[in-house]
This record gives sequence, C-alpha cells and structure tokens, in this order.
Amino acid sequence: MKRNPVFIILGILLGLNILAWAAVWSLRPQGLEVTFFDVGQGDAAFIETPQNQQILIDGGPTSIILEKLGREMPFWDRTIDLIILTHPEHDHMAGLIEVLKRYQVGNILWTGVVRDTAEYKEWQKLIKEEGAKIYIAQAGQQIEGGPTSINILYPLESLEGQESKDSNNTSIVARLVFGENSFLFTGDAPQSVEKKLLETAIDSDILKIGHHGSKTSSAQDFIGVVSPEVTVISAGKDNKYGHPAPEVLQNLSGVKILRTDLDGDIKIISDGKRYWEK
Repeated sequence: MKRNPVFIILGILLGLNILAWAAVWSLRPQGLEVTFFDVGQGDAAFIETPQNQQILIDGGPTSIILEKLGREMPFWDRTIDLIILTHPEHDHMAGLIEVLKRYQVGNILWTGVVRDTAEYKEWQKLIKEEGAKIYIAQAGQQIEGGPTSINILYPLESLEGQESKDSNNTSIVARLVFGENSFLFTGDAPQSVEKKLLETAIDSDILKIGHHGSKTSSAQDFIGVVSPEVTVISAGKDNKYGHPAPEVLQNLSGVKILRTDLDGDIKIISDGKRYWEK
C-alpha cells in the first residue's frame, strides 16, 4: 500500500510546528506568573510556578475561562495540576465546571460545603468522574512546589458536609509565597472572616480584594495588617452591584489598585525577589 506523500509532508510540518511551539514555551521566563483573568463579575486566577505547575483558583461565571486558559497555555496542554474552588457560588464555580469538561485535572481543593442547586450537583458529579485527588481545605494545610508554596489560612476547620445558604463566609483564604514575594487570595470572604485572620500571617505584597470590592469585605484594619503594595479587584464592567464600593476604594487610599473591569487581564510576574506587571 503506497503512502500519500502529501499526508507525509503535512505530518512532518505539523511535527515541526509542535516542536517550534514547544521551544518557544520552554524559553518563557522561569519565574512565577499570576494572571487575574477578566471574567466579568466573578473571580478566576491562574498561577504558573517556576516548575511549570499550573493552578487555577476559581473559574468565573461563564465558559470564557476556556478562552482565557487557551491564551496562557500551549494548545497541546490539556492538563491542570490543581484547581481551587474558594466557595461554591455561581460566579466562582460555573467556569470550573467547564474546565472539568475540557481538561484533565490532577488535584482539587475545596471546602466541601453543601448547596442545594443544580449547578452544585453538576460540580459534585464532575469531580467524582474526574478521578482527581480531592482535598478538603482547612487552615494549616500547605501545598509545596519547590520554591513555591500555598498556605491555607481559612476555613479554620473542616466544613465538609455543612449546609450553607450563603457560602461567602466559607471562602478559602490562601497565601501564595515565592521567595520574598507573596500573594493573598481571599475569595468572597467578608469582614467577619477577615477579623479572624488578623492574628495570622497575612502580610502580603499583592492582595486579591475580597468579594469583587464589595463593602462587606476589605475592612480598614484588615488592609492595614495585610499592608499590600498592590491590590487586584476582579469585577465586571458596569455591574449592577456597584462594585467596587466607594468605601473600599477609600480604605485602599495610597495603595496601587488594579481592576479587571478597567485593565482587563492582569498578569504579575515574580522572580522571587521583585515583581512586576506585564
């Protein structure tokens, strides 16, 4: 049986193209990259460590997360090492459901709190089918990845199986550390949770502002203890909630504020000693 030389040539060209792309991606900076995606009125942050580990914290409210990941990851990569669902609300969970349908996920960290919604039931179904290792978040856990670590600060105890009508106050709060640089992720944690964390190690260079800049989060004393140099607010353009609230912007007076509704995707790169926006 003769082989069609056209298909042979196309196969060779495709192989060379993949090798070329692989070479390009291998030349990317070997630092830490944290991208806060503009997903509208929701949260989604993508972390790439120096060891090429990929971590997605929340997925926003729609399938736009797939487009965002497609821009950050090479087209042949269909695996994510870890996804973290801070709490099972639509604007954080819906996009992760789409991710589970398209990507192979190695590990999943979430609170295990119970919601009575169809979306929540789909989430539970998909994480069982995924075959990923499931971890229930609790303060004191540490995720190590070479020089990069993620420390879980909240919830203070396991919430697995507990019912919650408003899961904002169950949000995972996590601190990412790489060398001398640190990021604090707060989900939609309200001021009542912030108050519980004031005596813990929350001082961080970059703070992801809680609950899209709602006045229910970002108390002045919390901001003072975190003492961030840069804050990131993830909110939708002209959202009906009025986020970010004027009170929050006032509490952030003197601190650099980046906003997805104004700036689009926000990428911060760290070499372990200094960080910069790209």
